[in-house]
Amino acid sequence: MSPSLWARLRKLENSEDSGSNRDIDEKQPVEASALAVDVGPGELSFEEDTAGGLGRHLGVTSCTLLIVGRIIGTGIFSTPSSILSGVGSVGASLMLWVLGFVLSFCGLFIWLEFGTMYPRSGGEKVYLEAVYQRPKYLATVIFAANAILLGFTASGCIVFASNILVSAGQVATVWAERGIALGVIIFVTLLHGFTPRTGVFLMNSLTIFKVVILIFIVITGWVVLSGKTHIANPQANFINAFSGSSHSGGDYATATFKVLNAYAGWSNVNYVLNNVRNPVRTLKIAGPLGLGICAALYLLANIAYFSAATKAEIKSSGVTVAALFFKNVFGTVAERALSVFIALSALGNVITVTFAASRVNQELAKEGIPLPFGNKFWASNWPTGKSPIPGLIIHLIPSVVVILAPPTNVAYPFILDVEGYPAQIINFFIVVGLFWMRWKRPDIPRPFKVWWPLAVFYLAAAVFLMVAPFIPPTNGVGDTPPLPYYLYCLVGIGVMLVGVAYWAGWRMMLPKVFGYELVPRKETLEDGTVVTLFSHRKIQ
Repeated sequence: MSPSLWARLRKLENSEDSGSNRDIDEKQPVEASALAVDVGPGELSFEEDTAGGLGRHLGVTSCTLLIVGRIIGTGIFSTPSSILSGVGSVGASLMLWVLGFVLSFCGLFIWLEFGTMYPRSGGEKVYLEAVYQRPKYLATVIFAANAILLGFTASGCIVFASNILVSAGQVATVWAERGIALGVIIFVTLLHGFTPRTGVFLMNSLTIFKVVILIFIVITGWVVLSGKTHIANPQANFINAFSGSSHSGGDYATATFKVLNAYAGWSNVNYVLNNVRNPVRTLKIAGPLGLGICAALYLLANIAYFSAATKAEIKSSGVTVAALFFKNVFGTVAERALSVFIALSALGNVITVTFAASRVNQELAKEGIPLPFGNKFWASNWPTGKSPIPGLIIHLIPSVVVILAPPTNVAYPFILDVEGYPAQIINFFIVVGLFWMRWKRPDIPRPFKVWWPLAVFYLAAAVFLMVAPFIPPTNGVGDTPPLPYYLYCLVGIGVMLVGVAYWAGWRMMLPKVFGYELVPRKETLEDGTVVTLFSHRKIQ
């Protein structure tokens, strides 16, 4: 990113709020055109939903970095080799990265329309509630089951641990990795919980670091392609680039999943809009800018990787493609240094994901969903009054379980697949909901409106990505043998069915068995947060 562009972004952010260096408790006005009808089964108004916490302290720069930091994790350093192995050619691999970019932008524009209609924290939770209002709370509870049970950040912690051990020259035993990973997730939880501004600063700093590393890789790739290094014939992979391409639809579907996973995070600001200054305007700037930065760096980084190694080397290296790139260009010492870079990139990703996930958990609790110890506690900003530590704890618990419980060789790839499949189902219903809202509620102001062919294209892709995992792969076993290749899809669907069962028990079965009805009420907590609570009224 050029210094002049960065300076303009910083000037834009500072101009939005001259008091950005002090605690911000006031709510800056949101454009009147952006205030749609109250949504959510808890019937919290816009002012009630955005009350409490640290206030609107995120500007254009922080939101752009929030997106970039979420997208750039460890995938771009390792995924290109597995994608090449799957589709068979450099040309097909690069085309999939372009396709992933196009699909991500289509999704971003859809989320921009929803996000500017309903500028409040929660992301998909808010949009599902706005569309699927009956049966009441069903969409909320299904989303909650997915967000809580699959809302962990274990893989990034494990990647940090393994790479730090490698860079230190230590043997990466299972329990050494798990111990470091556990320390990482606890550190991040405490960071965001007790020093939220420091957490945002560290998050932004690590994001800038990741961008600098990718820019370095891109520039190095240009030098390699110029022929001024010891790499022989750097253009070889780009001659007959589509030679050896796979003819299996299943291979392309699996590779597309991996590409989209590498792009995941373009909707990150939608989860934290209660903390964003001038949210509608900021979202419309930060979303396309953040995703555009990542897409350009991703495509150019892939070209750099393919310039420094042959197809056979990339497929059989057994290491991340970035490590192979550094080894071929700079030698083994640089390869070890890359382990530190990847570890810091993973840490930045964990910090970013945790920041957004805790806000989503808080929004779920504010709607009145029954949770252990009462949803009032989980919806609060206890004990600091500025950061949702209970929401961070909800995120911490499944992360710790996944770090400590399963064996790593099969479980971690399987868990990553399980995380992704329900998200595709949710995306499908959100796009369907977009067309439903266009038809049923054309009166709602839309500060941003996606071009409908892009939404249709994204809908078609969502259907394909829901069906394709059930197509038998070329090798017959998939990525997680000995587990069946389709098992992660069934487990993902099962998690959503758990939400259906939980909703049925809470809203229908228990009231019927014990003869009571649920009576909602609103309560304002000490930190200013407004939460929906339920009491039981005996039916005479």
